[in-house]
Amino acid sequence: MYSSVWGLVMLLCVAATTARAELQVGAAAVDITPKVGTPMAGYYSLRAAEGVHDPLFAKVIVLDDGSQRAALVGLDLISTTPWMTDETRRLVEERAGIPGEHVMLTATHAHTGPILSRSNRRYDVFGATNDLAVQYMERIPARIAEAVEIAAKRLEPATVSTASGVEEQLAFNRRFFMTNGKVGWNPGKLNPRIVREAGPVDPEVPVVYFSDADGNPLATYVNYAMHLDTVGGTEFSADAPATLAGLLAAVKGDDMVTLFTPGCCGDVNHINVRSGAPQKGHAEAARIGTHLAANVLRSYERLQPVASTPLRVRREVIELPLPEVTEADVAAAEETLRKFKDPEGGRRPPFREVVNAFKVVDVAERDGEPYQVEVQTIALGDAVAWVSLPGEIFTELGMTIKRGSPFERTIVAELSNGSIGYIPNREAYPQGEYEVISTRVAAGSGELLVDTALDSLRELYAEHAESTVADK
Repeated sequence: MYSSVWGLVMLLCVAATTARAELQVGAAAVDITPKVGTPMAGYYSLRAAEGVHDPLFAKVIVLDDGSQRAALVGLDLISTTPWMTDETRRLVEERAGIPGEHVMLTATHAHTGPILSRSNRRYDVFGATNDLAVQYMERIPARIAEAVEIAAKRLEPATVSTASGVEEQLAFNRRFFMTNGKVGWNPGKLNPRIVREAGPVDPEVPVVYFSDADGNPLATYVNYAMHLDTVGGTEFSADAPATLAGLLAAVKGDDMVTLFTPGCCGDVNHINVRSGAPQKGHAEAARIGTHLAANVLRSYERLQPVASTPLRVRREVIELPLPEVTEADVAAAEETLRKFKDPEGGRRPPFREVVNAFKVVDVAERDGEPYQVEVQTIALGDAVAWVSLPGEIFTELGMTIKRGSPFERTIVAELSNGSIGYIPNREAYPQGEYEVISTRVAAGSGELLVDTALDSLRELYAEHAESTVADK
């Protein structure tokens, strides 16, 4: 009897120890730059890459608490697609032994990366069916999985610390109330008809820093809510995150991986309309990256270690309703796209009409089927949580998640795990303009994402609290 009781006690102690095992972390970066000549993403025009300014990367941080693993992945790409996500997760599970549902794939939204095939009618028109684009998409899941596999092989005991900075000089809401009573989108620098911004910006720059047992840097995770459309042109480039990573590496060493993800910035970009100074090109990307690097360096001095276990992952799949599209809308859209592809007299339809046309045909092709989208949450202890959302999310929505989260540091990353384009907040729909014209989901969809994320965060936090009490 005594030995049986003692054995049970020992088993319980081992179980408690395992639940609070030391976190291990591994990081890696793999070059995913396409071949020159591959069509580029980001605009409503066809352009092929003529060179490489700086390489594109898949960057990975693998987390392992002894009982389960997860992978944070940042991609220097315009977006993520459902097929890319599913195939990458399948390969990661096969090669690295990490459950596919524990892999969080996030794109930086670089507008100087390749166009992604298997997405939508717009991408097909602008080069997604090109042989180089198709070949790239076929190979990219394996390259991402390779990065995860390398990171998993580098796992070692690590500590986690976090801080956040405030950056108020880089991001600006791009929707404005105008003197005509309407909301304008990117109305131009020094436009006298601007009254005020139609929405806020999120100035937080959250940082999560991972170091080995001797204090040497392994990885830095940085998040900031600003549309990454700085460079333009026909050279592949990771945009501002390239400068950010280079400057941090100059301080911390080339072996440190800097993983950047965009916060919710569907209505936010880098254009300061109250300044007449030009803001385009590689110099602008370097300026932004330098500002962000300086902010992160200041945060390094304020880092606070956090309890990093247990690691918990939650994935919720929800339905987002479609906007209403009539047969007349579809007929008009098809005519617009016909004129766009074969302009009469060299004159193409107006930009917003084209944007709406692509939206209408995409929605119509779904034949009433709502979008199945994913809200994923990864948490370390009770201090740090990541939330991924599947689109270009209006800033207000991301800020609502942060405010409602019980975790000390909540990082919200958009364009994750199969992005479906713009997702405005409910208030923006009657205001109209580009993002609302473009969105493939009905009003209220953004709020559904927020509710789902907050439910997951609260449940994960409660699970941690319950397990902590049980261990005492």
